[in-house]
Amino acid sequence: MTSAPAHLSHDAIDLMLDDCETWAVVGLSANTRRTAYAIAQVLQAHGKRIVPIHPVFGTPDGPEEVLGERGYATLADVPFPVDVVDVFRRSEEAGQFADQAVAIGARGVWFQVGVVDEAAFERTRAAGVAMVMDTCPKIEWVNRSVRRA
Repeated sequence: MTSAPAHLSHDAIDLMLDDCETWAVVGLSANTRRTAYAIAQVLQAHGKRIVPIHPVFGTPDGPEEVLGERGYATLADVPFPVDVVDVFRRSEEAGQFADQAVAIGARGVWFQVGVVDEAAFERTRAAGVAMVMDTCPKIEWVNRSVRRA
């Protein structure tokens, strides 16, 4: 059995999927065609509380909720603890959300498929926060079932 690359640590994945209940989903809006919306539904199906994070929630005409959960314009606006910050943003924009996750005391940071920022990964891990990049919870739930079989 080969070990996973550092950015796909099984320990970090297991921590977030098993022990973290509240997931802030950065980039989640009411647009049902976006991947963030579909993955937020998967998270809910696995019993996770999702917290939509998108600038649209800070506008007068923006929605207040997505998938039955109140949305917030920024991570700093969330008035309760967040366990995982799940990032659906371009790689060049993602690092700031990893830094914000550390600042709010999140236990984990998850960069979705195609989202890679090695410097943010190093900063986040150095702060003692679990992090994975370039993968998806839906994929990892399937991978874990195979890995554990």
